[in-house]
Amino acid sequence: MGDILITDDERDIRELIAEILHDEGYSTRLAGTTDQCMAEIAKEPPSLMILDIWLKDGNMDGINILTNVKRDHPDIPIVIISGHGNIEIAVAAIKQGAYDFIEKPFNIDQLMVVIRRAMETSRLRRENLELKRGEQGTTELLGDSASFRALKSQLDKVTKSKGRVMLTGPAGAGKEVAARYIHAKSARAQGPFVSVNSASIEPERMEEVLFGRESAERGIERGMLEEASGGVLYFDEVADMPPGTQSKILRVLVDQRFQRVGGNEKVQVDIRVISSTNRDLQAEIQAGRFRQELFLRLNVVPISVPSLEERREDIPLLAEHFLRMFNRTQGLPLRMLADDARALLQTMVWPGNVRQLRNVIERVLILGEGSGEISARELPSTEERMGAEEDRVVLSGGLATLPLREARELFEREYLLTQINRFGGNISRTAAFVGMERSALHRKLKSLGVVTSNKAGARVAHIEG
Repeated sequence: MGDILITDDERDIRELIAEILHDEGYSTRLAGTTDQCMAEIAKEPPSLMILDIWLKDGNMDGINILTNVKRDHPDIPIVIISGHGNIEIAVAAIKQGAYDFIEKPFNIDQLMVVIRRAMETSRLRRENLELKRGEQGTTELLGDSASFRALKSQLDKVTKSKGRVMLTGPAGAGKEVAARYIHAKSARAQGPFVSVNSASIEPERMEEVLFGRESAERGIERGMLEEASGGVLYFDEVADMPPGTQSKILRVLVDQRFQRVGGNEKVQVDIRVISSTNRDLQAEIQAGRFRQELFLRLNVVPISVPSLEERREDIPLLAEHFLRMFNRTQGLPLRMLADDARALLQTMVWPGNVRQLRNVIERVLILGEGSGEISARELPSTEERMGAEEDRVVLSGGLATLPLREARELFEREYLLTQINRFGGNISRTAAFVGMERSALHRKLKSLGVVTSNKAGARVAHIEG
């Protein structure tokens, strides 16, 4: 049911509590001194602590132990017991993070009520943390394009360091997945990953959400900085952080300490910060909306996350990953992509990047036509691709008004541009797909005024002139 550490310098008291808890099905460990208590915690953090506030060995009292444990293991509920209880001690213990305070001689029924509630709180905190880590929490990076391999190489390098990382790239490109990958492969992988959506938190609540709050009525409410201690704090779209909060976060980055809202004591944390943005932060700085000093602190290692446009070769692999994922997580049919669907996905425009691709796959599976292969006609498209008759191509207004020779050249140019971009600028693969010799394709591209240039490691075609 749970592991409870009982620390009391009176042997009879700790053995009595242990006997009661054993009868209720709990496992216990006993400590009579501060040294024994800290050694037991170092060996294995318990699910709950019962702690005497007065200990005779003199190294630390219960409040000192409470402070240390809450700093290193903030999710362990601690029930304080004392034979010298008074309201001042109770308030001091609660302010330092104690779950509850019980005065000796205690009533056994009252003690068990408090312990059951504390153990339930401990269980819910663990489950909540696991859910937070798992929610949108994939750390799997998929791709084989040149731009993807360059990204993964950079990410693998920063996992071995402690430096702050700034991820830039368009919305939906996978910046949070990259941040979670860094966390999962780093020495902090066992610690929490806490994501702060800077755009979704109201500015007037930002400091309370980040730093937590202290009040006599409600005690201590921990913020996201404390939740992230020992792990990673991820600022999603950091450009949306309110200016007042920016200056306070800057101070936290300098000394890893802060004060809760309404509190007076400094709280020490150990966090690695990863940030992301889809904006030009230099422009935001020039406009006075983002602090230069904070940018310099966060932008230690800048990494650009490529758009889906820059990694079209990876689209079939990503689409198939989402097909398997939705089958596993939602029970949707496990379907594969037909060749025409693969080709169309690689030629579509993706302003929403990987997130948009994921949504398209989910939509197709929900509204799909059975369990067979997904064909191109099931995919949404803003282009005028097909008419009512399956074998009849609908011409755009501009193309339909041109003479045959000009129309054919325009079609060939657009078709070959689409295929070259589809295969990431790889001329050999493009030639194989369109059924031409490589040299013949080069000649055709030259006659159509199409050249290729290097962009983010991928060869991307554009029209000359």
